[in-house]
Amino acid sequence: MFNKILIANRGEIACRVMETAQKMGVSCVAVYSDADASAKHVQMADEAVHIGGAAPADSYLKGDVIIQAALDTGAQAIHPGYGFLSENPDFVDAVEAAGLTFIGPSADAIRKMGLKDAAKVLMEQAGVPVVPGYHGDNQDPEHLAGAAETIGYPVLIKAVAGGGGKGMRLVEKPEEFSAALDSARGEAKTAFGNDAVLVEKFVAKPRHIEVQVFGDGPQAVHLFERDCSLQRRHQKVIEEAPAPGMTAEMREAMGQAGVRAAEAIGYKGAGTVEFIVDASDGLRPDRFWFMEMNTRLQVEHPVTEAITGVDLVEWQLQVAAGESLPKQQGDLSINGHSFEARLYAEDVPKGFLPATGTLTHLHFPQECRADSGVRAGDTISPWYDPMIAKVVVHGPTRAVALESLHRVLRQTEVAGTVTNLAFLGALTRHSGFASGDVDTGLIGRDLDDLVQEAGASNASAVAAAMTALGLAETASESGFTLWAPLHRAVQLLRDGEVVDLDVQVEGTDRQIWEIEGAQLIAQRRGAGWTINGTPMPNVVMAGSQVTVFDDYGQVFEVVDPLDRDASAGGDTNVIEAPMPGLVKAVFASVGLEVMEGDRLAILEAMKMEHSLLAARDGVVAEVLAEAGAQVEAGAALVRLAED
Repeated sequence: MFNKILIANRGEIACRVMETAQKMGVSCVAVYSDADASAKHVQMADEAVHIGGAAPADSYLKGDVIIQAALDTGAQAIHPGYGFLSENPDFVDAVEAAGLTFIGPSADAIRKMGLKDAAKVLMEQAGVPVVPGYHGDNQDPEHLAGAAETIGYPVLIKAVAGGGGKGMRLVEKPEEFSAALDSARGEAKTAFGNDAVLVEKFVAKPRHIEVQVFGDGPQAVHLFERDCSLQRRHQKVIEEAPAPGMTAEMREAMGQAGVRAAEAIGYKGAGTVEFIVDASDGLRPDRFWFMEMNTRLQVEHPVTEAITGVDLVEWQLQVAAGESLPKQQGDLSINGHSFEARLYAEDVPKGFLPATGTLTHLHFPQECRADSGVRAGDTISPWYDPMIAKVVVHGPTRAVALESLHRVLRQTEVAGTVTNLAFLGALTRHSGFASGDVDTGLIGRDLDDLVQEAGASNASAVAAAMTALGLAETASESGFTLWAPLHRAVQLLRDGEVVDLDVQVEGTDRQIWEIEGAQLIAQRRGAGWTINGTPMPNVVMAGSQVTVFDDYGQVFEVVDPLDRDASAGGDTNVIEAPMPGLVKAVFASVGLEVMEGDRLAILEAMKMEHSLLAARDGVVAEVLAEAGAQVEAGAALVRLAED
């Protein structure tokens, strides 16, 4: 076994690998960018090496710098995690050329599975079923259109390189094929530098079911399946194991197909063989087809660990160190059911826009496994994926596990940024998902219902106001005067709307609140408070922001009356950065006359470009930022002259 390894990654997966490695007595070296100097994975590591700037291209994608860090610290092996360099065969070659061990498959195996069309040909030769389609080299539009006719509409055009849904188009009629092909090729060329495509039969009720495989080179086993059908725009949201409705016959067929795929390329380490399944007539062993193989540890690996009792990272280290497979196929079995929900900092009502912010509070209930790369006090950076945690539960049955997930999500507490918690919670209450009737289009069909925001209750507003006024922690000598009850008022801001509250404090244990014509009684019972007889939820306050942990978190701003008077109409003079980011372009200049809606600057943040527009007609008085500048949220970029 290794004495020391370097983890060429960051965030949640770096922390996850360290937990197992350190438990095995293996020292861990972390690498970090400028943005991650005080990150959780850096604090957990036995050693840490700075490798460059915040942008991935300046740090986590610099293979030569990472390899040198491993050599300098005496690490014997490099674990790539997932993403970044994990599936880069050139990096694997460079690691091994430096005399180090790559904890993962060979460069040859990665190359064989790297292009979808070549991988499908290889899988056909290995006896693995593939989706009917054209995967050849002839990219002539007429030839591709003819292939589509042969396959039968509807068909799917897919880029042979990359993933994430880029370069993918559904074509339902022959007359739509040419335009869809041009669009898919253009997007693929931009995203991957390769405009080659393949054409496949479109599956009417598709489910995404994948098989976890593990090999030691000559031999492989499967650790059963995961269902990842709950997706939004080809991105997984909630994963589970085993797949609902799976039959023993289907599981055997899929598992053996996964093993054949791994053994066909002499696979070493953890990998996932992804299948598309036609569930229009239930799960049948003749209705699943190979999509691709991910030659790395998957984000959703914890659900497999939960049902098998296997630590996949421990297996990775053992096999990379030269040991054979720890278990044979007959030694593996399924115990219960597991779900994983991906908790992100994102603004769901605004189209799932990635969000930033400093986490002022973060708490997960003990009943779940929460794999996270951040802590309270950490900042969600615009440079990387905005994942906060993977919330994992396990139960004896699917129904019990799903109820556990629902309960755990309601008890998860996040403050300091918007999240998708309520969206995840809504999914746990979706009737189709609860019954196991899932397919990859479920979220898209029911999105409007799933993203509906629940309005904050009067009780939540009272809890926020009690905290803001310091009335939730009243001491025996405070809260009332000798001659009359204490009367106070406060204004809160919720989603841009002002909420007026009024309170009479009748003693240290009783308060009468008025809000929007309703009266609520806050009563102390033992060490806690109730509001109209219901226990008061947990509340945290940071600055003027109050977060009430009710209904997945309700956020209020305490209004300062003086500030409100001064800015009743909102400040339309200053154009600010809505989040931390890079100023890509500035179109404003001093003296320029602008109209409401004119684009004044472009901000790049969270891998997206955001146009910053004039809020009114006016004249530019100052330009406060230039292209290339890195700015914080709220930074003034352009100021218009006073009306």
